[in-house]
Amino acid sequence: MRRDALLVAGFAATVAVVTAALAAGGPLIELDLAVREWSEAHRPAPAETVARAANRLGQGGVLLGICGVLTGWLALARWRWRAGWWPVLRPVLYLLVAVLLVYPTVAGLKAATERGAPSSPLPPEQTVALLGPLPPGEYDTGYPSGHAVNTIVWYGVMLLLATALLRGYGRARPPRPVRIGLRVIPPVIVVWAQTYLSFHWLTDSLAGLALGLAIDRSLRLLRRRE
Repeated sequence: MRRDALLVAGFAATVAVVTAALAAGGPLIELDLAVREWSEAHRPAPAETVARAANRLGQGGVLLGICGVLTGWLALARWRWRAGWWPVLRPVLYLLVAVLLVYPTVAGLKAATERGAPSSPLPPEQTVALLGPLPPGEYDTGYPSGHAVNTIVWYGVMLLLATALLRGYGRARPPRPVRIGLRVIPPVIVVWAQTYLSFHWLTDSLAGLALGLAIDRSLRLLRRRE
């Protein structure tokens, strides 16, 4: 439990440090601009098509829907198994807590930082800054990347629920390579795709990963307190 608490603090501090560094300007801003320039110059049509498909792995609505189905399935199965009211209610409350940790936090940071997108027709030097002077109606909710947060949190929740279902039906949990792959591959793919497509600056994704890991560890702490 102490290790998870330290990890929560460490990942949250990482988000704070990256945010402060971007607000101050300097190397991270230069890195974002360099990555955008390279991506814009190396994006043939086939690669763009693949990247757009890959980016869908981080769609929060779809992932939350899958987690909702698994949650309902697990709760109903436990009710049929007469497991007691708490085991039935627990996955529902767990999913609700995850939603409350993800959406208000991400939305709050986006609203506070007001960062544009690298794909904007505005000069990139204008949209890359936090709290930049963006025109009314211009996209300004780029930081942190919600897709990056989604790939950390919702695939973790999905794996937890699927494992609980398998155990309930007397099956073994997914093999270790499958578990690791589900936690690692989607974040890597989505960060690559949305950065390559100029949907997000690279540091949007890095901050999103750190925030997602902080939430993921917080949920782990919650499970250990049960």
